[in-house]
Amino acid sequence: MELILPLLVAFIISYISIWFSKPIAVELGLVDIPNSRKLHMGTVPLVGGIAIFFGVLTSTSIFMLNNQYLNIYLVASALVVFIGVLDDFYDLPVRPRIVAQVIAACFMIYGANISVINLGDLFGFGVVSLGVLSSIFTVIAVVASINAFNMVDGIDGLVGMLSLVTFIALTYLLYVADHNWLLLSSTFIAATIAYLIFNLGWVKHKRKKVFMGDAGSMLIGFSILWLLVVGSQGSAPAFKPITALWLVSVPVMDMAAIMVRRIKKGQSPFKPDRDHLHHIFLRAGLSSKQTLIFITLIALGLTFLGIFLEYLETPDWLMLSIFLFIFICYSYAITHIWRFLAFYRRFRVKGRKVE
Repeated sequence: MELILPLLVAFIISYISIWFSKPIAVELGLVDIPNSRKLHMGTVPLVGGIAIFFGVLTSTSIFMLNNQYLNIYLVASALVVFIGVLDDFYDLPVRPRIVAQVIAACFMIYGANISVINLGDLFGFGVVSLGVLSSIFTVIAVVASINAFNMVDGIDGLVGMLSLVTFIALTYLLYVADHNWLLLSSTFIAATIAYLIFNLGWVKHKRKKVFMGDAGSMLIGFSILWLLVVGSQGSAPAFKPITALWLVSVPVMDMAAIMVRRIKKGQSPFKPDRDHLHHIFLRAGLSSKQTLIFITLIALGLTFLGIFLEYLETPDWLMLSIFLFIFICYSYAITHIWRFLAFYRRFRVKGRKVE
């Protein structure tokens, strides 16, 4: 019951922010324009991420205990959103975006003293402590998380639904542990739902659609990583470090697989293309809505499996082994899916001829 009012405030502020910022975004040119990689109809305001930030900012500022850690999180998040907005406006090169993400990570590490200290007993020989490598590993994790969620932002609702799955799982785990950061995780649920109402067309009115923009996907990636670290580290963690990987399994697997493919082709790992998981499903003949549902169900299944393994007190090394096995299967399937698609198309053509 204590969470109802903060959730309501986050939802209302996010909803109102979208409603009033849409015409301003159109006037300023903060819109997404269709191109070879973006096949939506017409220009769409990129205000979803800004609205989510305002909803979370308002609710946490009112209901969370004001302290140094919260203030640093809000400052670092504001930086991430600001860079995301600039990217939405000017399509920034990779370097300034990465620099801003590293600075946000430094706020987290040196300002809030939050970093990945240990990885758990990953190999069955005792807890893997990072020691002097802790800061470097945390910076890499922040950059990876931000870009993982940024890369999957390709169809309506996908980043929103994948982040919703993660935030719900985090809220459950933090609630069970009575963790201090529970409110931040839960307010993201409410603010994200407000965004999805517009993004997925749950409001039936002309030109109501908005996109999250890079500001939103970067904010979500950073915030999820922050919560994964504070939830898995410390003297009384809410969950094991390896469980954190399961909570972001789909974005991480998609990013890792596609970056490996790009490097093999001699391309930049950050080069945009249309080879992500959702693109493949779309080319297989699934609609945008079917693709969204299918990928969300995959994320739900893997997240549930991770929490279930945590609940069973499964050894860390076994949880890692299962995750890597699934990732290898995923990578193999994606690499060879073109053969299946070619066979699938021939089968459909033959089927039409028979009819």
